[in-house]
Amino acid sequence: MFEVDEEVVSALEMAVVSGTMDRALVRFGLSAPAYVADDGPTSYATRALSLAVSQKCNLGCTYCYADGGSFGEQPRNMPLDVALKAVDGFLRESQRGQYYTLAFLGGEPLVNREVLRSAVLRAREWARLNGSIVSFSLTTNGTLVTPDDAAFLSHYGFAVTVSLDGIGAAHDQQRPFKGGRGSFDHIIGRLGPLIASNAEVTARVTVTPRNIQLRQTLDGLLDFGFAGVGFSPMLRSPRGSNEMLSDDLARFLEEMLMCGEVCEKRLAAGDDYGFLNLLTAQEIHRGTHRPYPCGAGAGYVAASADGSLYACHRFVGDEKGGMGSIDLGVDSHKQSSWLHARHVHRQEPCGSCWARYLCGGGCHHEVLGRGRVACDFIRDWLTYCLEAYVRLLKTRPNLFQLPPIDPAGAFAMSDSAAP
Repeated sequence: MFEVDEEVVSALEMAVVSGTMDRALVRFGLSAPAYVADDGPTSYATRALSLAVSQKCNLGCTYCYADGGSFGEQPRNMPLDVALKAVDGFLRESQRGQYYTLAFLGGEPLVNREVLRSAVLRAREWARLNGSIVSFSLTTNGTLVTPDDAAFLSHYGFAVTVSLDGIGAAHDQQRPFKGGRGSFDHIIGRLGPLIASNAEVTARVTVTPRNIQLRQTLDGLLDFGFAGVGFSPMLRSPRGSNEMLSDDLARFLEEMLMCGEVCEKRLAAGDDYGFLNLLTAQEIHRGTHRPYPCGAGAGYVAASADGSLYACHRFVGDEKGGMGSIDLGVDSHKQSSWLHARHVHRQEPCGSCWARYLCGGGCHHEVLGRGRVACDFIRDWLTYCLEAYVRLLKTRPNLFQLPPIDPAGAFAMSDSAAP
C-alpha cells in the first residue's frame, strides 16, 4: 500500500492511457518484483485434514453442496478404523513445534460423535509423542449439540462454526428439518452451553436471494453471543436452486457495505464487532498474497467416509477433486496436476485482474461447477476492504498487532466463497 499525492495520481492516470505504467511505477519508486511465480509447488505437505465423519444429515437445506449431507451417495458414517487410520497417516510424521489442523465436517458430524471424539484423542496422542501442535475445528448445524459436547469441544480448544442463515423464519425457510419443520428455535435452544464455554463459536451464513437482509442477521446473531458472523454467497448448488445471480450479488454487495461501515465505526470507537468478512483487512496488513484461493489440494485435503481423499470437503464423491486414499496417501501425480492446473496464472480472466493475488481465482468447487460469476462482487468488496484498512490503520492501529503468518500454513483451509 502506498500513499501518493495528486501529482503522482495524475501521472499514473496518464500512464494508464499511454500504456507506460511500468516506467511510471519505476519513476515514482512504486515498482516491485513479482512475488508469485508462474509455477506452483509440485507437491505440498498436508497441514490440515478434514474428516467427513458423517455423510448423513437431519436437515433438508435447500442448497446443500453435500446434496442432503450424503454427497449423492447412500448415507453413511465413517467407521472408527477409517477415522483412526486417517489421523495416523496425517500426524505420524508431524514435526515438533509445527501446527496442524484436524477438522470435522459432514453432513452433520455430531451424528457420529463417538468416532469424532476418538479421532480427537488419537490426534492428541500423536501431538504428545511428536511434539507437534494440533488444533481442532467443527462445522455443525447445531441441532444435536449437548452440554456434554460443549464441555468436550471447550476442553480441546475447538473452533466451532455453526451454520445459521438468519433469525427465525429467515433461517427456517432455508434450513428446515427434513420433514419441513423449522430448526432455528431448536438450534438456539441447544447452543447456550456451547456459547458460554471457552470454545470459539462463530456463525456462518449462506446467503441466497431469499435472505439478503444482512445487517439484521449480523446484529441478531452477535446478540446471541457468537464471537463472529461471516457471510458467504450461494454461488453453486447441486441442482441450481437458490444460486445468486448478478442482481442478487449487487444487492448482497450493498448489504455487505452497510455492515462494513457499521463495523468500521464500532472498531474505530474501540468496540469489538464480529463482522468476519472484514478480517480481509487483517490479511492485507499481513501482506498475504497467493496463487490459490485456499489450501484445497495443497496444504489441505479431505477424507470421505470410505477413506478416499479429495481436494476439500466440497469435492467429496467428485473425482474432479480426487487426491488419493488414506491407505496410499495423497497421490503426488494428482496433487501436482491440480496445483498446476488451478494456479491463478492459468485461470481466465484472472490474468488481467488486479485482485488475483487477494482472490486466488475463486473457490475451485464453485468455479468448476458454475464459472466465475462473482468477480465484480469480489473486486468491489476487496476495494472496500483496502479502503477500510487504510482508515482503520489510522483510527484503530492496535487492531493489526497480529502474530506473523506461518509460511508453511499459508494456504489455510476455508469454506468462504468470498474474501
